[in-house]
Amino acid sequence: MFSIVKSGDGRRLLAFETSGDPKGHPVFLLHGTPGSRVGPRPRAIDLYRLGIRLISYDRPGYGESERFEGRKVEHAAADVEAIADHLKMARFSVIGRSGGAPHALACAALLPDRVASAAALVSIAPPDADGLDWFDGMAHSNVDAYRAASEAIHHDSAGFLQRLKTRLAGNADAIRDNPESLLSWLAPALPAADRAVVAHGGIRGLLLANYQNSVVRSSFGWLDDVLSFRRDWGFEPGRIVNVPLLLWHGEHDTFSPVGHFRWLADRIPSATPVLKPGAAHFAALPAVPVTLAWLRDRARERYEAVV
Repeated sequence: MFSIVKSGDGRRLLAFETSGDPKGHPVFLLHGTPGSRVGPRPRAIDLYRLGIRLISYDRPGYGESERFEGRKVEHAAADVEAIADHLKMARFSVIGRSGGAPHALACAALLPDRVASAAALVSIAPPDADGLDWFDGMAHSNVDAYRAASEAIHHDSAGFLQRLKTRLAGNADAIRDNPESLLSWLAPALPAADRAVVAHGGIRGLLLANYQNSVVRSSFGWLDDVLSFRRDWGFEPGRIVNVPLLLWHGEHDTFSPVGHFRWLADRIPSATPVLKPGAAHFAALPAVPVTLAWLRDRARERYEAVV
């Protein structure tokens, strides 16, 4: 079911939809970069079987949601809270994959009394992660984008910002014309494990619909995601103390290198780290159903223990 709601500050419109069991445990699915509310997710019948009510939304600038220029990762918590209030949900879980993972961490850190459990799949670490060689093992395409973002943010470089805008706008134009273009562009950086996942017909179809919807209006959501990952996130991951958190990662990930996973696992007190041998970035897609079951069970255990 598709809906529009105002953001917490009342200044923007957020597009979201719900699927699965209306009476099931509510879980927010936070999409990747680029992405949208129609991003890859389990089928409705599988959500019913799991007892999950899934809520997904377009981050500002993506799909049908209005842009929030200058947004930070932390702002996702207020957006999720606004949608939860609209749906009259006191408590819920969150799962974020890839670009959605830092936003899931924000919800867990900033809404500890409402987030019952959380999962961050193939997440990057904050830009100021002490002791981490942030770009080590990262695909060239990501290194180039993130370095341009850093130059634009920290040196007020209009040239680097324009370069990034132009590149992403060109990518968005190509996706609108042919959504396969993004996967073709990424192909040289994909490890064999990733190529096997995206070759699966069902998963590939979901990815293409996701990419096409993400840039239906503009490339600003994509731009603002990249910038937000390289500016101050607005919270410390170490603040996640009481919310059960699953950190899931593939050891051969080239888009979110494994060093980022290890850094987060070492600093988040409530984290349950899972590193999958032989897996890479897109392996997080088939991991979503079992992760939803983990979130449901941890939420039940947490609040049954309180009672």
